[in-house]
This record gives sequence, C-alpha cells and structure tokens, in this order.
Amino acid sequence: MGGFFGAASKRDVVLDVFFGVDYHSHLGTRRAGMVFCDGTGGFNKEIHSIENTPFRSRFDKDLERFHGTSGIGCISDTDPQPLLVRSHHGTFAVTTVGAINNADELIDEYFERGGAQFMAMSSGAVNHTELVAALINQKDDLVEGILYAQRAIKGSLTLLVMTEDGVIYAARDPHGRLPVIIGRDVNGDGYCVSLESFVYHKLGYQDEYELGSGEVVRITPEGYESVAPASDDMKICAFLWVYYGYPNSNYEGVNVEVMRYRNGHIMARDEAMAGTLPEVDYVAGVPDSGLPHAIGYANERGATFARPFIKYTPTWSRSFMPSNQKVRDHIAEMKQIPVPELIRDKRLLFVDDSIVRGTQLGKTVDFLYSAGAAEVHMRSACPPIMYSCKYLSFSRGKSDQDLIARRVVRELEGPAGDEHLDEYADSSTERGSCLLKRICEKLGFDSLGYQSLPGMLEAIGIDPTKVCTYCWDGRE
Repeated sequence: MGGFFGAASKRDVVLDVFFGVDYHSHLGTRRAGMVFCDGTGGFNKEIHSIENTPFRSRFDKDLERFHGTSGIGCISDTDPQPLLVRSHHGTFAVTTVGAINNADELIDEYFERGGAQFMAMSSGAVNHTELVAALINQKDDLVEGILYAQRAIKGSLTLLVMTEDGVIYAARDPHGRLPVIIGRDVNGDGYCVSLESFVYHKLGYQDEYELGSGEVVRITPEGYESVAPASDDMKICAFLWVYYGYPNSNYEGVNVEVMRYRNGHIMARDEAMAGTLPEVDYVAGVPDSGLPHAIGYANERGATFARPFIKYTPTWSRSFMPSNQKVRDHIAEMKQIPVPELIRDKRLLFVDDSIVRGTQLGKTVDFLYSAGAAEVHMRSACPPIMYSCKYLSFSRGKSDQDLIARRVVRELEGPAGDEHLDEYADSSTERGSCLLKRICEKLGFDSLGYQSLPGMLEAIGIDPTKVCTYCWDGRE
C-alpha cells in the first residue's frame, strides 16, 4: 500500500516531514522519498530503496542538505516517488497512494492524444505516479486536473501535489478508501496533512480537519480551503482497522486499537452463543496486529491471555522487507522465539488479524507443535478473504488463487465453487463448514474460526454501507 505526509509552514519543516513519513513505515516496504521547497522555485528531492534499510536510517544523511518551508514525502509499496514534474502548471511535486487497474488503457489513450513518451522503469513499466501527473497535465487548471485523473482511473487515487510556491493540494480518493487528515501547528506556524492521524500529534500539531470522499483541499502556512467539495459516497477500507492501521490512529472517529478489542470481544461472544468455544489454557495473539483482537477475545471469554512466542525485532523489524519470498519466510521463522513454559503440553488458541495465503501461518503451527503444544486452535479476526484487493493492493498476490480460501474452494468443488463464494465465506452453511475443515487439515489446526462479516462491521461501528468489504464479498 503506502502512506504520505506533508507540511506547509512559516518555518523549516524538514524534520516534521522526515518523522511524519517515518511514522508511516508500517504501510510500505519498497521505496520512500521526500521533496522540499522554500517558495522561491527551487526543490530538494531524494528517493531511496527501503527494502533492506529502515526509512530513518536510509534518509538520515540527507537531512543536512534538505531545507524548506513546505515539503511532502511518502512510503511506497509500489513505484519510486515523489516525482518532480514540469508542465504548463509550472514545476510541481506529486505523490500518490492507490491502485491503477487500467494503466495500459490510459497510456494508450495518452499516446493517441499526441503524448510523446513516458520514462520507462527497468521493468519497462510506466511509473504510476508519472501517469497520474500526465493525466493532471491534460487539464488547464491543477485542481481540475486532479479531479480528471481520479475520474479516469479505475481503482483508487489519493494524492498530494506541492507547487513551486509551496502550496500543497491534498486529494482524497473519490470513494474515501483511505483517510486524509489535516493537522494544525499548535504554535500557529502552519499545517500538515497525513494519512495516519497519530503521526502529527508527536510533531506539535493537533487535529484540525478530515477530508471527505473526493474532496480536494489547498493548504498554505496561513490556512486551508476546500477547492473541490466532498461527496457522500464513501467506501473506506475495513482492513485499516483490522490490520493495516496503526493502533493509535482514528478513522471516521473510530480508534484502531479500540475496534480490535471490540472485534475480539464480538468473536468470542458469537462463538459462545454458537457453543463452539474450545477449552484452552491460553488465548494468544499472532504478533503483532493479532494481539489486540486476542485481548478482546480473552477478556470476553474469561480466559488467560498469554504470549507463547515473541517476535525478535531489533535487527529485522519487518519480516516482509526483503523482496525474495524465500528469504522473507526464513526471516519470519527466525524471528519467532518460543516461551517453552507457555507452550509445552498447553492447549493454545491464537487470534490472527487475517489468513491470506496461509503459508506463514502453517509454519507457525508447525513451530508451536515442535515446541510441545498439545493443541493449537486458530481464529481469524476477519472473514475468509475471497478476492484480491484491487483498490489498495494490500496483498502481494497477483491472483485470487493465491488466497488460501479460494484455493480450497477449487479443491473442494472446482471452478463451479466460484459460484458459491458467499456460502463458503459463511461458516454456518454446509459449504462454509467444509472450507473450515479443509483449511484445518491443510494448516494443522485443531479448530478454526473466522469472524463473520456482520461481526466485523459491528466492531467498526460506522454505517456498513460506508465500508469497503470487497475482498470478502466481492461487492464494489
């Protein structure tokens, strides 16, 4: 996925943007960049790979030469950015978060209209942020260009644009799939803009304004104004609460950590009503985002919460940082340090935020049994994932068949099973029961349970029609 941060102020904002971007590191693992200007037309820009080095370490040496009263930066799981673009709008910097599913079609249309070229990356592909800039430049007005780009793209587009005079334009996706929040400097020096709300609280800013779906806001050191109104059409990503969002963040007024406690509580409540709670010695969370779901689950059922294994993170803070899947898997295994006294001969129930491909989770179960566990029960804090995300690309998988739930459906019923995915996603149905049983067999659980879609939406607590649930039910 990815995240961004920007600031426009009467003072230098290099450290604000540096730490603001760093606090988005949980959202991306491939590229990062920052660009600054002081309002006189000059820019400082740098982009680095962060696949093997954390953002803070990678950019630390750049800080001495950076200066500017306005700046934007990003963590990206996709292409290198932010980019500097010179056009009839002047020179501007742009950074984007989202997914463009019709990129080839848009590129062909660009050439048909007389466009001459794009810079090709080593893979031959066009940088999607450069494509967005090309779409923006097809209009005479910068704001109209942003709106045009959002209308043209199939997928999602949330972005920041910074002009050479230091003005920042922030645009939230037309369906509001990601949040965009403005903070105000407590000393009155300026404003910032961020995807994650907790980020700017540590930097001397306070909550000021949350953009609505499709809204574009112009930000200067003196203030901000809406230059394109918000719509009522919202489909904010549910995975922000379930997995991606940082615990301190709030989206649409709902805190991530509180939602996860509530989600675990609802899972245990519904299991108790169904009579499917297993007898266990400990309830645990799969580190790290599974922990709060597990705390809520344990509290509701009156069970003892424990940490039977700990992630060792001082050297490898993120198991998916290397690009090689085999290396990532090996690092993930090396990070799992058992507490034998909490595993040997114990009946354990783990709650994970989600079960996507299942590869690493299966290895975790093997690890627990090899450490002497008597039983390992697994619960997922969200329903079975049936569709690859096409709006934010939260999974590295390129096909629905990379998802363990879809693979199992094919094993059980062949392609015909695709006509009954709603039933497979509901554990109360015969097909749903078969799905649970087969995944248990494949991954070695003693029992498996998924949070229901209504239960997850209840935990989020906002109007369900405002929440994107595409990866579970395929509904756009």
